[in-house]
Formats: sequence, structure tokens, C-alpha cells
Amino acid sequence: MESKGNAPPKIKNKMKRKEILEKKKARDELIKVACAEKDHLSAFHAFRHYQRNGLSACLESGRGDKLSSSLKQYIQNLLKANMEGPYGTEWPVEEKVKRREMVASEARYIFVYEALDASASELLTVSEQERTEAGCVEGRGSMLGFVHFRFVIEEDLPVLYVYELQLEPRVQGKGLGKFLMQLIELIARKNHMGAVVLTVQKANLVAMNFYTSKLRYIISTISPSKVDPWLGTQKSYEILCKSFSNDAKAILEGPGHCEKRQK
Repeated sequence: MESKGNAPPKIKNKMKRKEILEKKKARDELIKVACAEKDHLSAFHAFRHYQRNGLSACLESGRGDKLSSSLKQYIQNLLKANMEGPYGTEWPVEEKVKRREMVASEARYIFVYEALDASASELLTVSEQERTEAGCVEGRGSMLGFVHFRFVIEEDLPVLYVYELQLEPRVQGKGLGKFLMQLIELIARKNHMGAVVLTVQKANLVAMNFYTSKLRYIISTISPSKVDPWLGTQKSYEILCKSFSNDAKAILEGPGHCEKRQK
């Protein structure tokens, strides 16, 4: 019997195609299962509430094709308030794109509300939190922000892509953004995603510093500036990532970063 190494070219090609198809099927299944989850907060009860630096907030899950008209309007208003400046002259076109993206069936959300009765919610047991959706719905106040994310295939890898992380200016700088990104990374790992990927406007220096310095995200090999330095100068954004698997590190971060992390 011939070994794999001595197999005829046709058989080798057939085995390779089969392996590629099996990997694709496995990737697609991971995305399908992740998207089917109704509440991505259900496995992380400790992240249902945030109470630090004088801020009390509660979190809820949502999806793009289930948004109420008031939520759509809130998202549009906050996006405009936070992003019109960094996008500059590109904003009118980008705003239309974001309006389409926000209501897509694959869009997943974490909504952040002001907690009106934080002290009472802290006394709830886990089982009580489950029965009352963590006490958030009845005790919530005004919205403080949201995260829009999706489970997608990027460079043949299953990844969690953060489309938006938007907070009201009055609650920025209180650790809430870091808390939300920690939750996002946990959701990504739980669903066997290879990495968290996101896009940041170069002009948004505060956001760039937040992701690269505080959260240790790096400019990905798929970012325009890495693909082609000249092309990078023509683009107004960078693609950042944090990888969890060796495959993702090799593809999205490059061999240099893999070597550094192994030392």
C-alpha cells in the first residue's frame, strides 16, 4: 500500500481538496453556531453589570434585525456625534453605510444602560438574575452606548469583528470601554473565534491609543498600511487585531509577532 507521501498527484490533489472543504465546513459551522446564540451575555453573568469610577450600568444583548425605531435613532445619533469628526469629509457616505450595517440580520449588539438601582441588582443571586434578565430591564435608565459586532470569516479564519464601540462622551474614560472589550474577547473565545478584529480611523487618536496601548491590539497584516505602504497612505483607517490561535497569529499578525510572543 502506498503512503500519503508517495500517492499519485491526482490522489494528492483530491485529498487536499477534501481537507480544504472540511476546514471550510468547520469554519462555517462555527459561525453558524455563534450567530444562533440568542444572548451572548448568558454565559457571563458578572458582565451584566458595571459599577466603577462612579458609574453604574447594566448590559443587554440585541440584534440588528430586531431593533426598535427608538434604538435605531439612538444609534444613528451617537454615531454622528462621535464619528463625524474623525471621518471628516467621508462622513456623509460612511453614515449611509453604517445605517445599512446596523440593521443587518448578522449584526449583534451589547447595549449599555444606566442602572437606576445598582445597589438592589447587586444583591440578586445568579438564579434571580437569570429570571429577571439580571434585573436590568426594569431598573434601567438612559442609554450610555453600545457595541456592534459580528461573527465573520476573515482570511479564511472565523473571527469576531467589532464594527462599532460607541459610548456617550460623559461616560468615556471611566473604564467602561475596556470592560466591554474584555467581554467581547470572552465572547470570541467562547465561540472559538481565532481573533477579535476591528477598524479604527487614523484621525481618531484617542481610539487608536486605547486599542494599541491599553488593550495591546496590533495593526494587522491585512491592514492597508501593511499590505502596501503606498496604499496605506491613501486610506484613512487601520485594521487592528488580537489573535487567540496560532493560525490567526500567523495570518493576522505575521511571523514577527508570533516569534515575540513565543519568547
